[in-house]
Amino acid sequence: MRKIAFLFPGQGAQSVGMGQAFAACSSELADLFALADRVTGVALSQIMFQGPEEQLTLTENTQPAMLVTSLAAAQLFMQRTAIRADYVAGHSLGEYSAIAVAGGFSAEEAIRLVRLRGQAMQQAVPPGQGAMAAMLNMPAEQVQEVCQAAALETSGICVPANFNTAQQIVISGHQFAVARAVALAKERGAKRCMMLAVSAPFHCPLMQPAADIMAQALQQTAIADLSIPLVANVTAKEVREGELIRRLLVEQVTGAVQWEAFIRRLQELGVGTYIELGNGKVLAGMIKRIDETARVFTINTPEDVDKAADQLNS
Repeated sequence: MRKIAFLFPGQGAQSVGMGQAFAACSSELADLFALADRVTGVALSQIMFQGPEEQLTLTENTQPAMLVTSLAAAQLFMQRTAIRADYVAGHSLGEYSAIAVAGGFSAEEAIRLVRLRGQAMQQAVPPGQGAMAAMLNMPAEQVQEVCQAAALETSGICVPANFNTAQQIVISGHQFAVARAVALAKERGAKRCMMLAVSAPFHCPLMQPAADIMAQALQQTAIADLSIPLVANVTAKEVREGELIRRLLVEQVTGAVQWEAFIRRLQELGVGTYIELGNGKVLAGMIKRIDETARVFTINTPEDVDKAADQLNS
């Protein structure tokens, strides 16, 4: 039987109404959302369930909102099914959800950490100074080349931030440098490159102030060895040791997310079934572009849990 990986989405997959069906499902899950309200110190669940969207998309709110929805989805999935993961992984922020589900730290600690992470990332770069762009259907070597050329021309920072699939690589850095990289890519024949509507330039050296804050916070947080191996964002390798996870969580603030590489690694490890737990279907789409044979299930609601269980047990 092919192995199973639980995957957890990151920022960008949020939407108003997220998590509400889970909170309504049981008092235990409702308590999880109430915990998020207490830990963040804001009416986070109200923002998630009712909006407004501009409040939900603030990074300091988005990150704990995505995490608590993922934790609720995972908790319900494991309560209602006998299915367990052989491996866990998460996209950027989603790595915290993966670690919590694998026993690295509690839900409360995870919420506290990602709330801080969101605040630190938002504050690391003044509004308008950073940017990100999607480079579509452009080989990784060419993306690297235009980033290096743009950085050299502008004396700014411009680096690959997310190696999502062979067809989609996201770059990050100073706004003027990223804009120049997009222009250079188009001059060199790229068909589709576009600036993204993001609040900060994630996964690039401009995030170093946030990395320093997270290093201090993580140093003060107990991280247990994991009960399930994590395939890490920045290395695309398996890890269980709490001390190594602490270091990798700091590195991923400024380092590129090696999404395609760690899906390839999961393939090598025998994974053929992926359960995306949280909000949206962003990861499912990327997985199918990497591995056409994969079975992928997205768990956004309690009904999704039952549907996936029926198919997986049939």
